[in-house]
Amino acid sequence: MIAKNMAEVIKVIKKNKSFLISSHINPDPDALTSELALALVLRSSGKKVAIVNDADVPERFRFFPGAKCAMAFHPEMKIRYDVAILLDCGDFGRIGPVYRLLKEGKPLVNIDHHITNNLFGDFNLVKPDASSTAEVLFRLFKKMKFPLTKDLAMLLYMGIMTDTGSFRYDNTSSYTHKAISELMQFDIEVSELYRKLYEAIPLNDLIYFSKVVNSFEPLCKGFVICLELRRSVVKKFSESFDLRDKIFRYLRAINGVEVIVILTEVTKNKTRVNFRSQEKIDVAQVAFKFDGGGHSRASGCVVYHGLREARQKVLRQIKKEVKQLNVLK
Repeated sequence: MIAKNMAEVIKVIKKNKSFLISSHINPDPDALTSELALALVLRSSGKKVAIVNDADVPERFRFFPGAKCAMAFHPEMKIRYDVAILLDCGDFGRIGPVYRLLKEGKPLVNIDHHITNNLFGDFNLVKPDASSTAEVLFRLFKKMKFPLTKDLAMLLYMGIMTDTGSFRYDNTSSYTHKAISELMQFDIEVSELYRKLYEAIPLNDLIYFSKVVNSFEPLCKGFVICLELRRSVVKKFSESFDLRDKIFRYLRAINGVEVIVILTEVTKNKTRVNFRSQEKIDVAQVAFKFDGGGHSRASGCVVYHGLREARQKVLRQIKKEVKQLNVLK
């Protein structure tokens, strides 16, 4: 059922006492801050909450308020709950092993902002016009008349800031700025948050990064940039360093680049693919071809092939998109 208004989701929240919260595998800051923000609101309302993801919160995000409450899934785990809520997850298949905790007959609430969301929940609060899932929650909390606190404001601010590229992406609307203006009333230390998220780089990571980032390959006359990351390379970096994010930020500054593709070797037969685009290619639709999803300008998927074959399949699809645009003439 599509939640045409937030009242339906609010009703589900009010009538139940315990909640399981999760998101997509490898959750980004929008997913994590949304989980923590919702948990904060539910606990403040007297509810019991368990946050479970496919893995532990990465070290670089452990300064988020309430981060220590998030748990990593393990096969023996058993969670009692009345309602499960999945956040920032455009496709049910992206929740990874956490699906094993979901019980038949228990309501599933899907809260998201991705245009590719396939409405997999019993209740679907999906707002593609929102900049982020954090912004969807901001709207929800306003409707619930739940008072903001500094921790809650900080979480929502970080979710919105990171998913809008620090308010530079097309998903930044006038409403986004209005929401931020309300959150800023809590004297959020914006420069400190930005530093922790983007600028606290260990020296060794920077040394390795300078070598890796220059291994990119320009394709389609420089319109497309591709970079491969083997497991042996990724292991050299500390957990606190967001390698892919730093690569994207560096490569998107190249004049004339429209699409950036990063392929990361997960196992011998599994490759993680991340896409970014500037304005012409909808990479969410590209990712969707491989059962992934995301934003029109930032998306991802997992291809169950080795690095070489995954590269061939993904770039073949990218080149089709480029050819259809007829932009290289």
